Formats: sequence, structure tokens, C-alpha cells
Amino acid sequence: MRWALGIGAAGAAAGTLLAVFVFAFIYQQLPPLDTLTDYRPKVPLRVWSADGKLIGEFGEERRDFVRLKDIPDHVKHAILAAEDAGFYEHPGIEITGILRAAVMNLVMGRRVQGGSTITQQVAKNFFLSSERTYTRKLYEVAMSFKIENSLTKDEILEIYMNQIYLGQRAYGFASAARTYFGRPLAEISVGEAATLAGLPVAPSAYNPIVNPTRATMRKNYVLRRMFDLGYIDELTYTMEKNAPMQTRREASEADRIAAGQKSDETSAHYAAELARMLVYDIFKEETYSRGINVYTTIDTRDQRAAVDAVRRHLIAYDRKYGYRGPEGFVDVSDAASRPKAIKQALAKTADSPFMVPAVVLEASPKKVVAAISPNDTVTLDAASLKFGAKSLAAKPAKNVKPIVAGSIIRVMRSGKKMDEWTLAQVPQVEAAFAAADYNTGAVRALVGGFDFNLNMFNHVTQAYRQPGSSFKPFIYSAALDKGFAPATVINDAPISIDPKLTGNKLWEPKNYDGRFDGPMPLHRALELSKNLVSIRVMQAITPRYAQEFITKFGFEAKDHPANLPMALGAGNVTPWQMLAAYTVFANGGYRVQPYLISRVTDTDGRTLMRATNRLAGDESIRAIDARNAFIMQDLLHGVATRGTARRASRLLKRDDVGGKTGTTNDSLDAWFCGWAGDQVAVGWMGYDTPKPLGARETGGGLVLPIWVDYMQTAVKDQPETVRVRPDSVVERGGLLYYRDPVKGPGLTEELLGSKDENDLVRNQIF
Repeated sequence: MRWALGIGAAGAAAGTLLAVFVFAFIYQQLPPLDTLTDYRPKVPLRVWSADGKLIGEFGEERRDFVRLKDIPDHVKHAILAAEDAGFYEHPGIEITGILRAAVMNLVMGRRVQGGSTITQQVAKNFFLSSERTYTRKLYEVAMSFKIENSLTKDEILEIYMNQIYLGQRAYGFASAARTYFGRPLAEISVGEAATLAGLPVAPSAYNPIVNPTRATMRKNYVLRRMFDLGYIDELTYTMEKNAPMQTRREASEADRIAAGQKSDETSAHYAAELARMLVYDIFKEETYSRGINVYTTIDTRDQRAAVDAVRRHLIAYDRKYGYRGPEGFVDVSDAASRPKAIKQALAKTADSPFMVPAVVLEASPKKVVAAISPNDTVTLDAASLKFGAKSLAAKPAKNVKPIVAGSIIRVMRSGKKMDEWTLAQVPQVEAAFAAADYNTGAVRALVGGFDFNLNMFNHVTQAYRQPGSSFKPFIYSAALDKGFAPATVINDAPISIDPKLTGNKLWEPKNYDGRFDGPMPLHRALELSKNLVSIRVMQAITPRYAQEFITKFGFEAKDHPANLPMALGAGNVTPWQMLAAYTVFANGGYRVQPYLISRVTDTDGRTLMRATNRLAGDESIRAIDARNAFIMQDLLHGVATRGTARRASRLLKRDDVGGKTGTTNDSLDAWFCGWAGDQVAVGWMGYDTPKPLGARETGGGLVLPIWVDYMQTAVKDQPETVRVRPDSVVERGGLLYYRDPVKGPGLTEELLGSKDENDLVRNQIF
């Protein structure tokens, strides 16, 4: 026996020495702890509005880094109760837990428990693979000891709480609180903390949104642990156990509309994406992991007004030209498989603002019933029967797509009542709208199209289109510096232009209304948008001079060939360029650059970048002199009160309004650009592949209403802006002139119409 005991002791000693040697060898092979000692979690890029609303988030991992001192005690207690009650006592591993897990694994014949402490989980998440072997477990234990020797318990717990994956792309408990409950971590209840604390063991299984029953069972287990450990009293335990689970369900568009909620209230996807692109150019791949916060100049009230106005008028225009037919078809003839078929069809059809996909179950000229989910059906209103009449006919024409059972259509709520639904369709026409403070350049609203999810092309910054008559003010501004005045009379009469002057072929331009009104003063010609007058003005000042002059407003000369059609807006511009250019007229002649980003900070709030835009009044950015700007303001005010845009002033009931409509040949593009209050705004409408908007469609009829609807919100209750006439401008007979007249190009008989009229104009001016 003594011999056997001696052999056993020697063997144990040898085994211990071997274990110590192996452990020491493994310990020496462990990687450095730089990623922990200098912990920099991947925090996504977030884009915010000027009033603090989140309008965009970019990155693979949702994470809100939070310091341990800012985490409520009941949240920490829930995590310790669920994962590692002895965390602050053990040296990184808990022998009893490991032994308990080993016994359970032996009994079950497979690995069912891991026995990992919070420190071991940190070691595993940062340094080890997910394989389940005893060798990896030994490395995990060694790594845990190393972590415990290098970091404090609070530092380890802070890293764990910010790094752990908790489902729904949420990393860390702060992000999980926002993802599952829609509130900051500091505001969640004890029961909600217990729910989150139960997630690490199996995020998908205990997801409170997807599996509320299993999540409740897990929550109750954690609450019981908290009670047994003395973290909560019996009353709190009972109340939280019985409290219903109320999660922040990420509802679909159909859910929101069915519930009567306003869809996508602050949709600023185009602005958020533009901000992302601008920041990515500087920070590259760090953009999505460094925790960068981008604060934009977007005002959510103004943005909402812009989005609503654009979408409402695009839908109205689209409906005017008829229903194009269903978007697809699914077989719903088999009652047993119908719910699954409906679910799959709806999932494949993208949601769009104001409208949701639906599958027709019953269709006739007198009634249409459709499913917006496998369990919810709606009956469409009488307007739907009229709108879709051609597709609902008993025998539709050959070129008409019929609406039948199984057709995939779109519907939207048609009134305030929950059960009022109407047939809808996504407009094919697109639009752009942007508004900015004309004194600072801060962009208040930006809408790049009908729906970012359906078309990510940003028409504000990327669409080069012909501006049509909305470009005329820049030619008139050039004319003022060449000796013209608002009283200068120009002949609105037919004209034929030699091909050498147009760069194309013989050109015989006409006015939009087809009329010729003869000699008229310059200001009236702009109010009525007379093409023939603009061409004669261009002839007088020369296309080359005009091409050079428009660069003062930020236009590129190469986009505007120096020929006579430039007078009618035959060049190419973006709505963003037009926004910047009209800002010059609105603010008294200063070229203030529109900008979207006010500042950029890191995850700790340190400022990385800040906008330093030069403001109106800074003479270093003057584009045109004060007298030119003031007279152009007056001319464009005339357009908005007496001319093609007179509805602007009438509907807004303001006098500080100015702007210009624009419609290109064949109505391929429609525009309105102008200002009111302290904002300048530009709107455009057209098809991505240019085609006529309609025989009688104009910028005044299509885009001006969008502009007016926006301004009714944006400048509501603002006092009217009063512009002070500079000393360099004089008034004679209600019209404005330069105090020191500029020598002009010569007022010829061809330009004016007759010698007598020429003499009259000279008398008026001088």
C-alpha cells in the first residue's frame, strides 16, 4: 500500500508538473492584449438631423458604446445574475462551474454546457475560434488568467457589455436596448434588463420580437436569479414577472399603414446617403467602425414637408395618366396553399411610401378585394374602380394588363378611416427638391426622388437636365451689366436664326403659347417668359459673354455651349447647381455654397470636422454687385406676383417671394426655382429616360405646387424679409435703374422693333 501510495503521489506530482508546464507553455504562446487594453469597438456611422433625429445608420454592427459608470445598476445585476454571479470574486475562471459543466456533458454524452465566466467569454470573443474542443478550452482558461492580470474587473465587464452579440445586428446592451425596446439603456425597466441579460446564451432563440414566449421564460429565470441573489426584492420580482413584454417591433409598411400610422415620417435617405458618401471620401473604411457621428443641416420639419409635397404631387400626376396594370401574378386558386403564396409574393415586392403591395383575391368592375397580409384583407373604394376600370373590364383590351384573382397590385389608405383603401401604383416619373438658407447655405431639406429604396439615384446632385426658362434670369442678369434695364423695350416677334449661330440647323424658335406680342419692356418679358425676347437679348450681349458671366453663379461653361439656345436653357444643370445659383439672387449677390454637413464627431464627441461656410455679406464671395442683385430680385418678384408663377405669392400670402418657372422643349423637364422668407428652394420633375411630361404640362403647373406646399410649412409664421434698395439703384416711374448707367451694346432697330420705340426707351431710361 505504501508502495502504491508512493507511486500515486509521484504520478500526481508528475501530472501536476506536466500540467503546469503545459499551461506555462500555452500562456507564453498567448497573443498580446492590445485589442482589450486599447479597446476600440466597431461603432457604426450615424447621420443626424440638425434637431437631433437619427436619419441614417451605416455599418455591419449596430453598437452604442457606453461607459460602465453610465450603465444602471439593475442592468449590471441582471447580467451578473444570468451569466456570472461570482464575477467579482473569481480569478477569471470558476472551478465549480467548469466541473458542473464537465459532469453534465459526461452524463448527456455531448457538450451541453460550457461553464464560461464573463472573462472567458471576452477571451473567446476576441481571441479564440468558435470550435468546441478541450484544447481550445485550455487556451480560453489561460487567456482568462492573462486578461484578469492585465485589466480590472470593471474594465472587463465594460468590454463585455459593449462587445457581446445580442441578435438583430445589435452588439452590446446599449444597442440592444434601442433595437428591442426603442429606448436608451438608462431607461429600460428591470424586466427589460432581464430580457436582454437572457440573450447571450442564444440570441435567436430568446429574441423577444421573434420568440416572445421563450424570451418571457428566459426573462423570468433571470428575474428569479436576481431575487435569489438579493439584487431585487420580492415585490419587484413579482411585478416584473407579471408585466407584459412590450418590444419595439420593426413594423413593415403594411403594418404601419394598417395601424393608421404615418408612413416614414422623416424620410431623409437621400440626404443621409449623400452625407455618407462625403464622409467616406475622407475616412474610407474607418467610416463604418469608428463611431463617427455626422450632424447635418437637415431640419426634420422642413424635410417632412418636402417629402410629403414631392410624393403627393408625383402620385397625383401619375394617376392623371391612368393605371398601368398589376406588377405581377401569383396563383391563389388553392385555398390550402394560399396564405403561403400571399406571404411569399408580398415579401418579394418592395414596400413604397404611402402604398403597400397586395394580392387580389376577388376582382370585378364593381368590387375588388385584396390581401395586404396572409390574414388581412381590404376592399378597395369606388375611386379604385374608376382608376382601374380598363384593367377591371370583363374583356380588357389587348394592350391592357387585367386585374384578376392573384394579381399583385399596390394599395394605399384613401381617407382617415381605417377601412378606406384605394388602388395605387408607384409613379414612373421622378422629381428632385432641395431647399437651403440663402444667407448661410445650410440645406434644410433634400429629396432626391420618389423613393430611395426603389431608386437610389439622387436627382438633386446627379441628374444633369436642361433648365429651360428657369435659366433666363442669369441671361437677364448678364444683360443688366451690358446696359439693359427693366424698362428696355424688346420686340417679341418671329425670328429665324442662321445655323452658324446655333451650331445646328436653321432655328425658328417660338414662345410656349405660340403668340407674339410685339414690343414689350424687359421686366414684362421675363414675367411672361417670352422666348423671343430672351434670344434677342442674347444676340445683343453675345453668347460668349453670357457663357462667361454665368460662371459667376457656379455653372460650368462647358455645360453651356456659347450659342443662342443657351438663352432658353439648352445647357445642362443639376438641381443642386440651380439651388446655389438662385441663392445669389436671393441674398443680394453673394455666392454662398449650399452645404449639408455642419460637423463630424467621433464616438467620444470630439469634433473631427466643422463647417466653415462663408456667409452672405462677406465681400470675398460676392458674385454680382448689389445693384444687379437688387434689380434681379425685383424682376423675379414680378414673376412670382404678376407672371407665370403668380400663384406663389397668392397662395403663400407673402410679398417677399421671387422665382422663375421653367419648361423645356416638348415638356421633357419642368422646374421652379425661387425664394420666400429666409429660404431658397428648387424643384424639378421629369422622367429618368427623357420623354414628354404631357402636351400642356409646365413647371408652373407641376413643380410650383410642390414648392408652394413646402414653403407653406417652411416659412410659416416667419416675418417677411424686407430688402433695402442700395444707393447704386434709383427708381423712376416704378421701375429700377442703375444710378450710373452702363454703356450697352447698342439698341438697334432689330432689337427694339422701331426707331420711335428706341427713342421712347432712351427717354424712359435717361
